[in-house]
Amino acid sequence: MAVDIKLIKQLREMTGAGMVDVKKALQETDSNLDEAVKWLREKGMASAEKRSSRIAAEGIVYSYIHGDRVGVLVEVNIETDFAAANEEFRAMVHDIAMQIAAMNPQWVRREEVPEAVIEREKEIARTQALNEGKPEKVVDHIVEGRLNKFYAANVLEEQAFIKDDSKTIADLVKEHIATIGENIRIRRFTRYEVGEGLEKKEEDFQAEVMAQLNQ
Repeated sequence: MAVDIKLIKQLREMTGAGMVDVKKALQETDSNLDEAVKWLREKGMASAEKRSSRIAAEGIVYSYIHGDRVGVLVEVNIETDFAAANEEFRAMVHDIAMQIAAMNPQWVRREEVPEAVIEREKEIARTQALNEGKPEKVVDHIVEGRLNKFYAANVLEEQAFIKDDSKTIADLVKEHIATIGENIRIRRFTRYEVGEGLEKKEEDFQAEVMAQLNQ
């Protein structure tokens, strides 16, 4: 069934989904826009993992400043410049920048954590477990659990989302891959904090950002 090109354009603007997915959605729903949006969302999550292998070379570098004290630059990539202009994508990038400001992650994904850091954390966890009198046979399991907690605290993709702690940042990205219809990848970030590295009174920036969210 032929699909009106105007409907294809309109649905892409509404969802940010890829051309092929949009056309398929309209064909499956007899060109009903509301049903097509629903179809894309229902089918999206099943194909999110497949999309995650596609190259994402477009995107944006986004800046976020919190109270003139913390600044974040983050680069998030997506497949097309068209989708990079999508409001839903940009709102997600804003949320990611706020996450970085509040939670101060050190790496984007666990593969970036230096091996020396991992070995140090394992040794600390092992020593703690033994000092607590844990049996040797369960120490390795305890070390693995504590290392996962280290990742959850320090790796951006594995942190709980500050707006909804039932999901991680990786989950947030996957949801948007599904709804927008293109692969999305957080590439890199830099976080600046006034006085960082200098002796100063500590500020609870996480509490400040959370307070801002609740206003």
